[in-house]
Amino acid sequence: MKVRPVYPSFLAFALALSCFTVVQAQNPDTQTQQKYAPLAADAVLGAKDVGTKLFPDRVFFRGQVASSQERNSGGVRYADGFFVLASLVDNSGYSSGIREKYQAYLITEVPIELGGQTLKPGAYGCGFIDNNKFIVMDLGANDLFTAASTKDADMKHPVPLQFLTTAEAGKYRLYHGRDYVEFHRAK
Repeated sequence: MKVRPVYPSFLAFALALSCFTVVQAQNPDTQTQQKYAPLAADAVLGAKDVGTKLFPDRVFFRGQVASSQERNSGGVRYADGFFVLASLVDNSGYSSGIREKYQAYLITEVPIELGGQTLKPGAYGCGFIDNNKFIVMDLGANDLFTAASTKDADMKHPVPLQFLTTAEAGKYRLYHGRDYVEFHRAK
């Protein structure tokens, strides 16, 4: 049996092709771009959709870094590929004054209207507080605004954090247990 010699140029080509394939498979940006191409309609995202794929596992707020809770995250993905995301955070390292207001970290890539107030794209601390109120703070823990929240007594199985659609197209609810606040994309 006669063995043909392997040409160095063929080996170099095969090695380059395998390296390219490995880099493509490990490049999350390529996968993310394909996964989050424009949709036909908006979509509500649950914890499995958001988790650490879209939401950072640690977030900065008021001079500290806190862990986000992957299992308690969610969001809305608009048809054009922009997001509104939120996750509960471990606020145990903060003072009691901040802890009672700072329950979740909210990231929005688009302006949203919440309780009659427009929230510009950015990252915020937020939480549901006494007297059916929802508070939004900048990263320095400065109160930006407070909006009315509602208690959903009909909710069968409340979870710590979730996003749900409403009967009105384009409107969504951010829930913390049975408490919620409605929002929509601002024009």
